[in-house]
Amino acid sequence: MKDRRSFLKTACKPIVLATLGIPILEACSSENDESYDYGSSGSTTSTLPSTDPLVIDISSESFKELQVVGGWINNTSNNILLVRISNSEIRVFDNKCPHQGNRNKWSYDGNNFECGYHGNSFSDNCSGALTCYDSSLEGNILTITF
Repeated sequence: MKDRRSFLKTACKPIVLATLGIPILEACSSENDESYDYGSSGSTTSTLPSTDPLVIDISSESFKELQVVGGWINNTSNNILLVRISNSEIRVFDNKCPHQGNRNKWSYDGNNFECGYHGNSFSDNCSGALTCYDSSLEGNILTITF
């Protein structure tokens, strides 16, 4: 009996619960979970941003969502998420989900991006888990530095 108690005290909780037939569901990840490199599975492209600045004319039809505050775009051709924060600021993030590297299934609620694959949510500030790039907006010209 003592060996069983010792085992139960030292064994990993999921193993013990699984042994007892109790199912366990564990969250996929959280914004603070940056200790594991999940790779790039599920990405739609392996193209990484170049080190040269990217210049975008946001008055073009393909970027019309950025013409209003709160508008956002998942620009998969450049692997970036863009969100209009104010009349003078557009924030730019890598669109690679820190959980499993997916790039093409995002939604935005006005404060957070949510990956549609597992429902992970990430803040639109530059101190969260999504990689944030420097950007400057002059008129309708957005310059992004990677």
